Amino acid sequence: MFTSSSKIGVVGSGAMGSGIAQVAATAGHQVFIYDTNTQALDKAKSQLTQTLNKLVEKQKLTSEKASGILNNIQYCTQLTDLKECALVIEAIIERLDVKQTVFGELEKICGAETVLASNTSSLSITSIASACSNPEKVVGIHFFNPAPLMPLVEIIGGIASSASIVNACKELIATWGKLPVIAKDTPGFIVNRVARPFYSESLRLLEEGIADMATIDWAMKEIGGFKMGPFELMDLIGHDVNYVVTETVWKEFYYDPKFKPALTQKRLLEARFFGRKSGRGFYNYAEGAAMPEPTKDMELGKTIVGRVVAMLINEAADALYYNIASKEDIDLAMTKGVNYPKGLLKWADEIGVEEVLNTLQTLNRLYEEDRYRPSMGLKTHKVFYEH
Repeated sequence: MFTSSSKIGVVGSGAMGSGIAQVAATAGHQVFIYDTNTQALDKAKSQLTQTLNKLVEKQKLTSEKASGILNNIQYCTQLTDLKECALVIEAIIERLDVKQTVFGELEKICGAETVLASNTSSLSITSIASACSNPEKVVGIHFFNPAPLMPLVEIIGGIASSASIVNACKELIATWGKLPVIAKDTPGFIVNRVARPFYSESLRLLEEGIADMATIDWAMKEIGGFKMGPFELMDLIGHDVNYVVTETVWKEFYYDPKFKPALTQKRLLEARFFGRKSGRGFYNYAEGAAMPEPTKDMELGKTIVGRVVAMLINEAADALYYNIASKEDIDLAMTKGVNYPKGLLKWADEIGVEEVLNTLQTLNRLYEEDRYRPSMGLKTHKVFYEH
């Protein structure tokens, strides 16, 4: 279906769109980036040129290769410029109505064989595809930011998506040097669903006064082995993004309490304390501001990690139980999509499923909240991997 000469379209020239364009152009495709904002297109072109020049300076890229990548990309202000593309990937605002409008327009402009894909992180592919007369040609291709560096890509088929098209997209993305995994069209897909407790349970620990954010971040890094603590990571992602994804997943799962957002984070969003990008989030990033020191108590740290990791494993087991993805793809998604130190299902085997269950059941009895209910995936799997 796709070849090395297939033309690729990208709708949206922001960080995500331009990053996807760079990946496709590096793989040798002719790429067309569309945006209604000419200044945004100029900015994308300038930043890509700077990025490639830096890679040449660091001898990670030859000047010939860099020039080839730049020459492979055309910047467009007319949607009709994408009419000859074999694949068009949309990377615009996370609003269903806007995406549906764009997909409806693209279907009228592009050829009958053109595959339309959304880079959405949490919206329903089925809902997006409903705007099209041929929803079988609509899929999700979800890259992670920054797209040129992050290896994982989630491939999602909606209820009407053609299985052959989903598989063709997976094969294409693999030729781009990425690690594609296939996920069902459920809220958050794999990564943004399974990762929710990393943030939400850490926020619960903070709100209850069990530990401060610096201590939780310290514990998750030093004891848990995570590259970043949850509060550092939320500040880096931005609360305008992270909170909205949490709220979307919660709403889409019919307000399931295990996905319930935290008021503490919502207040930061309301105050426009988005994190690093605004200079203030959970931490103050103003020049000269002192960062809080953690309480380096190993026993407290182990309690923190045990509780958060148990909740993460529970969600991974739930995703497996409901056939969202294979166990291999779930673990690959979490290690390559969000840099977790281990695949969560393998981690469950190392800890012992019974111990994870005991942690959750203890929390469930203590709080009497459905938030802590153990997944049937944990109850029915003694081990996830045979050693």
